[in-house]
Amino acid sequence: MSKRNVIIVTFALLLSNAMSGLDNTIINTALPAIISDLHGIELMGWIVAVFLLGTAVSTPLWSKLGEHIGNKQAYQLAALFFVVGSFLQGISPNIVCLIIFRTIAGIGNGGVVSLPYIIYANLYENPRKRMQVLGFVSASYSMATIIGPLVGGYIVDTFSWHWVFFLNVPVGLISAFLVQIYYKSSQQKRVKSPVDYAGACLMSVGLISLLAGIEMIGSVSLLWIGLALLIAAICLGAMIHIEGHVDDPIIPRRLFKNRSLVIDFALFMIIWAAFLGFLIYSPMWAQGLLGTSALIGGATQIPSSITDFAGSGSVAPLRRFFRPQKVIALGIITLVIAFLLMVVMGVKTPYWVLLVAGAFEGFGNGTCFNELQVKVQQDADPNDVPIATSFSFLIRMLSQTFMASIFGIIMNSALRQGVSQSGGQITMKMMNKLSDAASVTSLPAHLIPQMRVILHNGLHNIMLVSLLLMLVAGGINLWAQRLEKEKFAKIEAEKNVA
Repeated sequence: MSKRNVIIVTFALLLSNAMSGLDNTIINTALPAIISDLHGIELMGWIVAVFLLGTAVSTPLWSKLGEHIGNKQAYQLAALFFVVGSFLQGISPNIVCLIIFRTIAGIGNGGVVSLPYIIYANLYENPRKRMQVLGFVSASYSMATIIGPLVGGYIVDTFSWHWVFFLNVPVGLISAFLVQIYYKSSQQKRVKSPVDYAGACLMSVGLISLLAGIEMIGSVSLLWIGLALLIAAICLGAMIHIEGHVDDPIIPRRLFKNRSLVIDFALFMIIWAAFLGFLIYSPMWAQGLLGTSALIGGATQIPSSITDFAGSGSVAPLRRFFRPQKVIALGIITLVIAFLLMVVMGVKTPYWVLLVAGAFEGFGNGTCFNELQVKVQQDADPNDVPIATSFSFLIRMLSQTFMASIFGIIMNSALRQGVSQSGGQITMKMMNKLSDAASVTSLPAHLIPQMRVILHNGLHNIMLVSLLLMLVAGGINLWAQRLEKEKFAKIEAEKNVA
């Protein structure tokens, strides 16, 4: 490929990353209005979880598909799923249809967000150059997350939430068109071994059953929960057994024999699970507790979007002075500060404190992502770079999927407890309206303070869990720093002997 084509393809893939960022921030901004319109506060966890689950389950499958038919063709198909799913979400008549169509978009998102990183590894073999490109990836995502809340909030306030999903359609089509024209992938070596269909099906059914079991906690009988978890255990157990006996497994066992790679995966999983708490619930904090509009609520994402780019861009300079795990430690510390601020915030905490917490959260997230993404590709065997890259996305999406369900359980528990303690004065239907500025005026004014206390209890508990997760990540990082120090000391000793 010529330098010109490489630049155009990189731009097209950055556009896909921006499209994903646009969708993530717009849905968080529009969520209060969607809940109010479709009366789905108890299904709020599903709206987020099914998109993440579709992304998680499909990520390794898109990677394998790319190995068999080519990354270019796989990316085109993923973009088609995402665009169609986005359009269908925009015309959703009820909460059930929205959840179904969001699953379709999530399946496409799995390829849209993971395949570009495999292509980057091929286009930019030099790790430092690739790290710089990943800085642009963060920039494109940050720009989308800055534009998303503003545009999404304006659309929700001025038109309706249906229109926020239509924005993905032209962006996705342009990205797919540019890749089709300028990406030359004829030299890619294609895998000829049979596709592991059995492993793919078992993994999909197992993960969906596991999510369903978690999501149903507190809303159905233990019998149904137990049945879902049993199916998950059987399917995932069978998958683990089958994966050891096929030529081209979906998830090779050898990845888990690499200790450095396992540490990378663990940090990815925990950090992204905690990060979801701020991403989803900070707009609701502003709109539900402070009574802001959707536009102002979505603006809580802007400081984190700006500092996310700054954190990602700081990784390459920091690596000149610090080892990888030290850089990750810096990101973890800033994330701990962000969630600590959220935990100590009360119902009437000023709006600007939300923005400060977002700034810390964004810097930490950008730093950890850039460093870990390159580190995964460096720690993996060269032949395992594609599957290690896609698996890092899988565990990130899985952690966010299950934490979205767990956060939903935490929120629903707090809401139900508060409603039951109100003596019949407050209903779940009233709590649905609290998060939307357009409908809050229809609520009894004397009950709004009490309702906000109920909502704050749920939000506080979610932020507390996120803080605890970051402290666990900090503990793992301290252990990894010690291992890293020993590794570099051994390398230096061998050089001196030589």
